[in-house]
Amino acid sequence: MKFYLVSLAAGLLVGCIYALLQVRSPAPPAIALIGLFGMLVGEQAVPIAKRLLSGEPVTVSWFRAECVTRISGIQPPPALQAQADGTAGNDRAA
Repeated sequence: MKFYLVSLAAGLLVGCIYALLQVRSPAPPAIALIGLFGMLVGEQAVPIAKRLLSGEPVTVSWFRAECVTRISGIQPPPALQAQADGTAGNDRAA
């Protein structure tokens, strides 16, 4: 039930923003797609901030594996995923 209430609150906020910008709802397709892209990119601010606050570096390989895949929906190659996870080269038996 919580997700429904959060979704409703977000929808109300977006509706208010649309009214302030004088954009009709539903928005024209180009505006709606740009808005959705902004939401996907904005979601990645939280993991980046958490990583920076914990003192971990934000590397290009981590960004590609964690953020770009969530924005684009395309999974990274296994080697890139292993490198971002810090497991590259650790799959050998001791």
